[in-house]
Amino acid sequence: MDALDTLPDEEFLRLDRQICFSLHAAARAFNGVYREALKELGLTYPQYLVMLVLWEHGELPVKGIGERLRLDSGTLSPLLKRLEAAGHVERRRSAEDERSVTVRVTAEGAALRERALGVPRRIGAATGLDLADITDLRERLTALAARLDGLDPDELRPSCG
Repeated sequence: MDALDTLPDEEFLRLDRQICFSLHAAARAFNGVYREALKELGLTYPQYLVMLVLWEHGELPVKGIGERLRLDSGTLSPLLKRLEAAGHVERRRSAEDERSVTVRVTAEGAALRERALGVPRRIGAATGLDLADITDLRERLTALAARLDGLDPDELRPSCG
């Protein structure tokens, strides 16, 4: 018998039993730590994520950036406009399909990468976890996200019976 089956339903309505709240609280705490770590770079956390994708993959269509970051174009477009206004990226319409916009890092954005090199270690140190624990946690969260992404919505509905 699974431990989930041994607790009364009422126990699961407690805030301290909600995995979503634990993840939410951890995400808010991370955002605060990143806010401080990124202040000297002049980036917000979402802008940092965009830059990470571009530093890793080079020029990409907006759609490709959105897929990697799980962001829709309505969220991504204002981020890209601010990064472009700051001189970190350049957006260009594709010659093959003018509906498609590609984004690339500018020389200033490439220089920003050098200044960002220490951020991951500072964030890692702030967690108080060693590298093996960080790797394990990241892999478990990635697997959880994949499981939830693939969840059939019918699995969440109460069964009629």
